[in-house]
Amino acid sequence: MGEHTFRRVLLVLLYDFTTWQPLLRLLRAAHTETLSVPGGHVAGQISPGAWSVPLPHRPPQPGRASQVSDDQEQFDAVGRIVEALKEDGSEGVSFVVEASSAPGGVRLHLIDLGSSAEPGVATAHPGTLLLQDGALPEPVRRLPEPVPGAVPAPSADVELLQRTLRERLPDAVGASKDEIAVAEARLGVPLPAELRALYQVVRGRYEDWDDYQEPYDTIGCELLPLSEVYVADAASRHVLWRFGAMEAVETGPEDAVQGLVGSPGWIVFGDNGGGDRIAVDLTPGPEGHVGQVIIIGHEGSIGAGLVADSLTDMVVHRHFDGRPVRRTEKPPLVAYVNRASIPSIEAAAHPGLEVLSIGVWEKEPLSLAPVLGLPRLRTLSAYPGTLADPCEIARLTHLEYLELPPAEWRVLLDAGAVPTGLLAADIEAHRQRDNPLRTIALANEILALYGRPPIAGITVLEEAAS
Repeated sequence: MGEHTFRRVLLVLLYDFTTWQPLLRLLRAAHTETLSVPGGHVAGQISPGAWSVPLPHRPPQPGRASQVSDDQEQFDAVGRIVEALKEDGSEGVSFVVEASSAPGGVRLHLIDLGSSAEPGVATAHPGTLLLQDGALPEPVRRLPEPVPGAVPAPSADVELLQRTLRERLPDAVGASKDEIAVAEARLGVPLPAELRALYQVVRGRYEDWDDYQEPYDTIGCELLPLSEVYVADAASRHVLWRFGAMEAVETGPEDAVQGLVGSPGWIVFGDNGGGDRIAVDLTPGPEGHVGQVIIIGHEGSIGAGLVADSLTDMVVHRHFDGRPVRRTEKPPLVAYVNRASIPSIEAAAHPGLEVLSIGVWEKEPLSLAPVLGLPRLRTLSAYPGTLADPCEIARLTHLEYLELPPAEWRVLLDAGAVPTGLLAADIEAHRQRDNPLRTIALANEILALYGRPPIAGITVLEEAAS
């Protein structure tokens, strides 16, 4: 069987109604009323690693905890689709199930977003619309600022570090000169002196140790093999547009670490055992040192924390908690206007404002007049009904990212007031109440304004009730 024919067979599996029938049967049983009226729909998303499917979990039998077997039918039904996705090499599929014209039947829509949108987060609605090829959120584009005069910490001592490691790990196997040269060529930068010294004593291969805890206890982290050391630049920290656009890079004169998404000077060599990466920092903040040790959190999308002023400080002197930082009060670059936070747009406005998010609001709708003309305002996000005049958005001339509910987008489109300089946009639709097919139609109107390919990959399968 040729590769092209084999691929077609796999696609048939994914887009064959019989692959979806067990899941559709469960959805019909759980949403009988919804799927029996015109316009009724349910939607979800399935990928090989996770899924969001609107099915209730069955309560466990009295006296015992929940078990996989309680929802075995659901796991089996979704599993058929997951296997088809894996065979097809697909990252995932979104779906919408609607009542069909045939009594008791359903219409299944399978959605492929193509290249013009990021996938939604646990939803069938499209994620961020990508309005310019290759455009990235501003924080991802930011490079480290130069810090003239930055030097290694007084505690950095290569000889002391190596001597201590050899004393504490007498059986360690060090990396050869050739292994270090290969690593440096791959990284594109020479290893900092302390990091080179560490690997000359401990090369980090897992097979070198009978007890994995021994090097952890000595070094203070899980040491990566030299072949896995990498540069934690911005590209290494995958940031979805809708999250990156809501962040701001901020580094104050009191900061030891620059508040970046990533840096070409962050060289990752370890892990804390919980998914946070440990790195040597060659691009410190104003109060930092070249070669300081930082921790890059796996749950956040920006910034890093100081661990120790040097690798010697961490390994020899067992310092892991950084230094206290005295914060200076200043207007936030990211402002949240809502009933529990900043009380008005006037209170949020200042020349450095980059991100404005308008959330739950129980008073009169707000005017954007106080932020018109702000030179750095690049992101606006607004809840339904919070804007007195959505068309004021057209006067925010520096916007790169805009997130609005469908009704507000409709106003902008009808008035020809969609900002022309956007790089990305989001339609904040209600996950289950709003039909993703309508969201896609609206998205295609926005994409058309920017000459982007529409979301066109929608396959419709229909079956009458048996």
